[in-house]
Amino acid sequence: MSEPTQLPAGGELTGSVLFYSKPEPLARELHGKLGVKRMDGPFKFAKAGHAIPLTVGEFPLAAVTGPIIFVGEEKLPIAVMGLNANENMFVQENGLFEPGVYIPAYVRRYPFVFANDTANNQMVLCVDRNAEFIVEGGDLPFFDEKGEPTQYTQQCIEFCNNFEIERQRTMSFVQLLKDLDLFETKTAQFTPTNPDGSPAEPQKIAEYFGVSEEKLNKLPTEKLVELRDNGALGQIYAHLLSLVGWDRLIAVAMARQAQQQPVAANA
Repeated sequence: MSEPTQLPAGGELTGSVLFYSKPEPLARELHGKLGVKRMDGPFKFAKAGHAIPLTVGEFPLAAVTGPIIFVGEEKLPIAVMGLNANENMFVQENGLFEPGVYIPAYVRRYPFVFANDTANNQMVLCVDRNAEFIVEGGDLPFFDEKGEPTQYTQQCIEFCNNFEIERQRTMSFVQLLKDLDLFETKTAQFTPTNPDGSPAEPQKIAEYFGVSEEKLNKLPTEKLVELRDNGALGQIYAHLLSLVGWDRLIAVAMARQAQQQPVAANA
């Protein structure tokens, strides 16, 4: 579960991270007068996130919202929050998530993010300068009158530190699944209904990596006990149970589509 943002020797950020369009290393000289403006709906930026990175500790919480799947060569775990690219089904027009929907830590961390300072072999806290709620003289300033990080900034640093720890733990979890050869390719399908009520041709919604229940069940008893004791087994089952969430996403999408269709005039 990598964060591709890098801070090379030249000091200019490279790479791209979901939601962050202009990340800058947080500095008193650049951001001394800036802060965060309180907003009733601060999550408008997440409207474009139909697939959001997830850490393993979030699996049980996120499983009630939608599918947790693994993607790419790195098998990055993500929370599926929409069926169409750049469309999060759970972010309302007012910039709030729908009630009862789990908000991933990746979203709650924004506009802060760590970047790798390859020259000094350390992590540097960055802020997305293009975030709509970052303004001059904000309600929650980044620095105080002495130029020191405020309590708000220190809390954000702590959150990012904890997120980084969880990110590393997630990488170890994924590597464990790889070592045990538990991954398989899975497909999410939707079977529409013909006008006459008969089932139509199934349509593939997504192809992704997931844990194979067959491979899991064939593991030696001692290995299953080990997975149970280190907590990995519970996270695996959270992932497997979350996959029924494809049905929820489809049902929500169909209900909204029906609401948008004009009512046919009575004959």
